[in-house]
This record gives sequence, structure tokens and C-alpha cells, in this order.
Amino acid sequence: MARKLLGSCPVCSSELKVTELSCDHCETKISGNFKLDKFNYLTDEEKYFIEIFVKNRGNIKEIEKDLGISYPTVRRNLDNVIKALGYSPEGDEKAVNKNDVLEKLSQGEISSDEALKLLKK
Repeated sequence: MARKLLGSCPVCSSELKVTELSCDHCETKISGNFKLDKFNYLTDEEKYFIEIFVKNRGNIKEIEKDLGISYPTVRRNLDNVIKALGYSPEGDEKAVNKNDVLEKLSQGEISSDEALKLLKK
């Protein structure tokens, strides 16, 4: 039975990282520090909402029927997923994810000046 990949620590709720990959066929193992994608950090409820959203091609009326919820609840759930993915629900301006900025800074992808500018937004 396959186990579910956890995105958050069950003890402290911090983000988890994958440290080993392995092949069942040839038994190759690769060790490292691999970051999970944004979707691994969503709750089961958020993932289920995305599944229903995609199944219904974003049709709010159909989502309401499938989930048995009202329009405002669909919008609230969608806004929560958008925020959890690191974006602003309004779409006007991108929400700055502090952890992403710090990760890019630690990897040398951006300078400290660029990091400060992003964090001030």
C-alpha cells in the first residue's frame, strides 16, 4: 500500500523536504535535499477542492452542486487555495512568499538588496 507524501511536519507543522529517492527496479538511491512543489503543502481539503474545481472546469455553479456549498463558500475556498499557493486572491499584485525569497537568497539566486525589495512589497 502506497503511503501519502507529507508536506508538513506532523510535530511542528514546518515544511518537510525529501532527502532520498529510490528506484524499486534497480535499487538505485539518490540522496540530497529536494524541495517539494507547492501542491504538496496544501491540506487534503484544499487538494480536494482543486480536484473538484478542475473537474468542473471552474464552473462555480457546478462546484456548488458537487460540494453542496454556497457561492460565497466556493469563493472563500478558492481564495484560501490561492493564498496557500503563495498568490494574492485579488490577482492585482503577487503576494510575496517570505520563505521563497529567503530560499532564493540562501541559494544565491538573488542579492540581499533584491531580497529586501521583494520583502518590502
